[in-house]
Amino acid sequence: MMSATGKDTPSTSNKPTKHPSDWRPPRILLAEDDVEMRSMLVQSLHERGFVVDECVDGTHLVARLVSSDPDYFSVIVSDVRMPGITGLQFLEHLRECTTFPPTILITAFGDEATHARAKELGAAAILDKPFEVEDLVETIRQAIEGGR
Repeated sequence: MMSATGKDTPSTSNKPTKHPSDWRPPRILLAEDDVEMRSMLVQSLHERGFVVDECVDGTHLVARLVSSDPDYFSVIVSDVRMPGITGLQFLEHLRECTTFPPTILITAFGDEATHARAKELGAAAILDKPFEVEDLVETIRQAIEGGR
């Protein structure tokens, strides 16, 4: 960017700045029934500055979301195949809600039909396992910036 003196100056972000006390780290609601996978994701996301609330299955995910303020979570990350309520059933449930955070599905069974149904139900993205944590982090950031 050119300054008034005609010299180049570093450009500044076009994003609005908030007072530091207004800033809160993004809060992720994570539903994953595999204990090891859930633990790895929680640790990895914490290391990258996210706050993560864990759910052990889809039923717990619905209960946790229903008991929270709609703006409490920045993003939901849910496995597709879980006991109780699946990730796709969860998305169907969200269609009845007026406001909810963007939802990212993760799955080890990502066929074309699952991907298509997830998009049809409003998923922000669907990632096939195994995936790189950085790919999930980037997908989360895009979902936060783009809404649902």
